[in-house]
Amino acid sequence: MSCALRPSACPGLLRIVQALDGGICRIKLDGGSISSSQAEAVAQAAESFASGAIEATNRANLQVRGIAGEQLELIDSLMAAGLGPRTAGGDDVRNVMLSPGAGIDRQMLFDTRSLAHRILSTLQSHRPFHDLSAKFAVQLDGGEALAMLEHPHDLWLSAFEQDGERRLAFGLAGCPPDMPSGSVALDDGHSLVVAVLELFLELARPEQTRMRHLLNECPVEDFMARLAERVPMQAVVDWQRGTGASALHIGAHPQIEADFVYVGAVPPLGRLDPVMLRGVAQLAREFGDGHLRFTPWQSLLLPNVRVADSAEVIRQLQWLGLICESGPPLSRMIACTGSTGCGKGLADTKGDALQLAALLQRHRHSLNVHLSGCSRSCAAAHIAPVTLLAVSPGQYDLYFREAGQPGFGALHARNLTIEAVSVLLDARLRSPLDA
Repeated sequence: MSCALRPSACPGLLRIVQALDGGICRIKLDGGSISSSQAEAVAQAAESFASGAIEATNRANLQVRGIAGEQLELIDSLMAAGLGPRTAGGDDVRNVMLSPGAGIDRQMLFDTRSLAHRILSTLQSHRPFHDLSAKFAVQLDGGEALAMLEHPHDLWLSAFEQDGERRLAFGLAGCPPDMPSGSVALDDGHSLVVAVLELFLELARPEQTRMRHLLNECPVEDFMARLAERVPMQAVVDWQRGTGASALHIGAHPQIEADFVYVGAVPPLGRLDPVMLRGVAQLAREFGDGHLRFTPWQSLLLPNVRVADSAEVIRQLQWLGLICESGPPLSRMIACTGSTGCGKGLADTKGDALQLAALLQRHRHSLNVHLSGCSRSCAAAHIAPVTLLAVSPGQYDLYFREAGQPGFGALHARNLTIEAVSVLLDARLRSPLDA
């Protein structure tokens, strides 16, 4: 690949970014999907050329951490496994997020995978799109029950029915529960994405890297008027897209095909090791269709498992160290790398998360908690119900999500130890006001 890589703070497959614990390589997965043989290649690369730490990200990708001197060898091994972009310039822009249940979810209105493949192909082959930011992202929602709908995207598309026709609602700088800007026919979905991206690149100044930056200066109405000249659109009436059901990413759940389920499992705090990833890959080969799907909840699915095999799959996943039930606190907890791997981290968030999970387990509580080592919130693209923001080693400010509050939500208390956080959360959950 002869194309020169542009500077960026975001890791990619071809660009290793340094952290406190070594280099980071981010592997962007098409629709979150990876074959068993590719997963085994990631495990081998992490074991041979890095520390062995593998992370599931909140955009349904994978990261290998702790890379030292053998960067080219690691990249070559992943490219040979078919995990790289078609062109060097196309690596950064492979940012199309689907439901982990695309094509198998019983509630879906259409299978988004074919359209996603066309969009990803165009993003990589159309040279002007390589100028997009490495963070510029598109979400394609087929109406699935299992869907992450809280992560804001620069452009989102969501299937719905209007007057007996299935169409794609779409919006800018937001997520599907928002009121759409308009809608297009399913067959015009690809054309819409191309038109939006081309118009963005025409209007945005170099420093306006995200759609929200452009819309701060260019009113949505003006953007939409220009867009209507390029793609046939309609207004959306009575928009009702829900917020998704995140618990569906854990355990066995029926697919659209009779007698088949997908099985969801959570690696504790989103981190796998090579043994764990190899084991899951083997289970997908033996009991599924030979593919894994990673999710925006930093978890994974084994699709197309026969109902009769689901209990055995869950048993073996648990033996590997993954969580297959929504009850344990660790199944609902996310934490960034923290001070053990990131120079910006003010606390050992992963270690503190394990301590908090043990305390909450003792109280028999399970709630969605996000521990962030700094204000950048790398581990969560959405606002969690409870956020702990590190201020020093072992000390956190506590926030609760609250409608209308920016950032992490409403500040509840400052400079808390993990033990103090546990006591406050226990008291809040026991309060009759929260019953």
